[in-house]
Amino acid sequence: MQARKTVRIEALDIFRALTMYFMLFVNDIPGLKNIPHWLLHAARDEDMLGFSDTIFPAFLFAMGMAIPYAIQNRIRKGDTTWGVCKHVFWRTVALLVMGVYTVNRDTLDPAATGMSNPVFSLWMVLGFFLIWSVYPSVTDWRKYLFPAMKASGIVILIYLFYIYKGAGGAAFSPQWWGILGLIGWTYVVCAAIYLITRDNILYNSVALLVLVACSLLSAAGVFRDIPFMRYIPSEATLHAFGMAGVWAALLMQKYADKLNPKRFFSIMGTVGVVMLIAAVISHQYWIISKLQGTPTWLFYCCAIFFPLFAFVYWLTDVKQKSHWFRIIKPAGMVTLTCYIIPYAWYSVESLLHVHYPAWMQSGLPGLIKSAVFSLLVVGLAWVLMKLKIRLKV
Repeated sequence: MQARKTVRIEALDIFRALTMYFMLFVNDIPGLKNIPHWLLHAARDEDMLGFSDTIFPAFLFAMGMAIPYAIQNRIRKGDTTWGVCKHVFWRTVALLVMGVYTVNRDTLDPAATGMSNPVFSLWMVLGFFLIWSVYPSVTDWRKYLFPAMKASGIVILIYLFYIYKGAGGAAFSPQWWGILGLIGWTYVVCAAIYLITRDNILYNSVALLVLVACSLLSAAGVFRDIPFMRYIPSEATLHAFGMAGVWAALLMQKYADKLNPKRFFSIMGTVGVVMLIAAVISHQYWIISKLQGTPTWLFYCCAIFFPLFAFVYWLTDVKQKSHWFRIIKPAGMVTLTCYIIPYAWYSVESLLHVHYPAWMQSGLPGLIKSAVFSLLVVGLAWVLMKLKIRLKV
């Protein structure tokens, strides 16, 4: 396939940066008192779309949008389809491994393991950075040092696996795969679909409709009694979010024009309206629930994401206002680093017995504290990036 030369789209980086920033924010606000309920995740059986419930699917949507550009770019640089497949495979493995470690960290039994949760977390983060940091290509003595560092990271993760004991004596297991694991499964599904369909909007539309149909059938209980379905690692709803992003990216490549963007805006707005209508109809049968992965959640979120991304594109690529987001832009460039840093941050706070005053754990001051914390994480990730330390899979 002869891929077109890819063009840097500011909106993609900014949309991903906004999503990552708010992911840090919503992960920090649980435990705050006297804050608006709509900011939080809805309970499993609660019919509500909390602000926190929109962030993970927005990340999947942004990841899906990046897939066509990333694969096109690799092919443009001379990579073969087989080479891309290997890259997708190892990237998926990395996300699954990190996801499984983070989710088991949450259920660690310190008494049985002989290691506290903060210490386990710090070793885990160190292992991640040793294995998946971006190492420069060198020909001096460091060509032996860097593989040794990667190997030491693998040894650390193997050791953590060996000593692990979960609550009630549970063994180390995938559990629900963790956020990074769910991202990994959605990534491999959407990347595989794109490698088959490439830039054909019709074929990608069909793929998206199939995933939406699977989400609807799953919610209707059709798959409940099919034995092998319980081995599917995540709901089709999550894959549909990623595929919606792939589809949006292809629409942008075909219809977006900085000089005359009206057609693209009309398409994205129309898709948003269609998704809203689907959400209203779906809401007659299923509640809005992130934890249940209902189609209603899917449709309402997509009704937001399509026109929202069009607005970000208008603001950053058409009106050239991307500098407005300069302070959080690193979150769209070193996203994985930003996500992992809090595991170390919270662990250090715990080991040092850092406690915030009561007034910083409630209401508006608490929300400001979480907003500032999220900015500090992005800033730290930027500093690490300048020091040539960053995670990339």
